[in-house]
Amino acid sequence: MWLLIAMFLFFCFSVIGYCVGNRNKSVTNPTDDTSQFVMLTDVVPDAILEIRYFGTYNFVGQRIDGYIEPIALLTRQAADSLRAVSDDVKQQGYRLKIYDAYRPQSSVDHFVRWSKSIPDTLMKQYFFPDLDKSVLFEQEYIMEKSGHTRGSTLDLTLFDMATEKELDMGGTFDWFGPESHPDFCGNPDTGEYSVDKSSTRRPITAEQFANRMILRRAMLRHGFKPIDSEWWHFTLKNEPFPDTYFNFPVNKLSMEK
Repeated sequence: MWLLIAMFLFFCFSVIGYCVGNRNKSVTNPTDDTSQFVMLTDVVPDAILEIRYFGTYNFVGQRIDGYIEPIALLTRQAADSLRAVSDDVKQQGYRLKIYDAYRPQSSVDHFVRWSKSIPDTLMKQYFFPDLDKSVLFEQEYIMEKSGHTRGSTLDLTLFDMATEKELDMGGTFDWFGPESHPDFCGNPDTGEYSVDKSSTRRPITAEQFANRMILRRAMLRHGFKPIDSEWWHFTLKNEPFPDTYFNFPVNKLSMEK
């Protein structure tokens, strides 16, 4: 009798533990559902696309798995908010230039495989000259999950319509190092520039820091949030799929949606 009661209680606590544990998990299985996604240029037609992972000029040095066409996809909500950003910066004389938006889980898996192939340093001089490749994963430059895969994160810069060139941000997209941090040579909360040149090997100028702030402020005004390691990276604050990681390829969406 007591044995049956003990087994019953063990079963109940196991079920409760399972439910609580799964409720706290923030990652669901990758999904191929594209129904809530749009092609970014359908919503923001003025955006310029330079999808780095479709080509070979990226830190891997080859086209990344999952990038079938050089287009940008976003959730509807993120694209609508980005349209407001575009209208904002156009009034200041700029256009948005997109390096990456939605990124399939298969692409993230490609990054992870590459990070474990230590001898492959083809693009080291361009993107991580100060780092040994073996530290990229442990220092979280490469991770097994990416906010891009949730569909409301993008990497971008500004294009100056007067000069017909990218605005000088003092560093390239996907540079692995402190030079990419929004607080590098200044305070992004106040916009104040400051640099101790004696301790900074590659300081950016006051103008370059100010240019980063133009992009940052426009993104924050229209519902995006930054991260502390990349000046070009923003996520919609109220992203619709905070717990879902998608895995459909980057190509044109069906017009039947």
